[in-house]
Amino acid sequence: MSYTAIVDYGVGNLKSITNAMGYLGLETRITGDAGELERADAVILPGVGAFPDAAERLRGPGLDRVLREQAEKKPVLGICLGMQLLFDGGEEVRHCAGLGLVGGQVVRIPTACKLPHIGWNSLTFPNPSPLFAGLDEGTYVYFVHSYCGMAADAADVLALTDYGVPVTAAVGRGNVYGCQFHPEKSGEAGLQILKNFGGLNR
Repeated sequence: MSYTAIVDYGVGNLKSITNAMGYLGLETRITGDAGELERADAVILPGVGAFPDAAERLRGPGLDRVLREQAEKKPVLGICLGMQLLFDGGEEVRHCAGLGLVGGQVVRIPTACKLPHIGWNSLTFPNPSPLFAGLDEGTYVYFVHSYCGMAADAADVLALTDYGVPVTAAVGRGNVYGCQFHPEKSGEAGLQILKNFGGLNR
């Protein structure tokens, strides 16, 4: 049976993602098992909390290595902190290495606006991607974050939002995708994004 593996490493909002995927009729398995990640058709890396803690929770059981291997074979989607972990590194609390699947660093949003950035903001799409098929410029999605990815290559930036400054809202490189916002909390637009992701390897 085909399924999307949702990585369980102790820092993810697993239930809402599982519910959203189930609503779309997409089979999921919550797992931290390397074998189940290998057998999955796609992988979602969720995440809430601080970058260093999450990175350590991936490294401890070797899930960082497993995720790098799977990203060479199948679609991988990082959500919120999960997207940030895709980058080379982050500066939250202290500098810490990420998965290195997307070039660049995660920094505190350089804005005069209040942080954390919480709420609905619209997207623009500087580079086309199947992840956003069927969505128009100006689509609103839901954010909760104080840090954002700064991609080394502008071609990897799939979506931007504005929060006093341009903020990277989504990235993509090869099989790897990331959403800084929460598609599972973003209504119909978010469901469309998850549906698009679910169809990438089927």
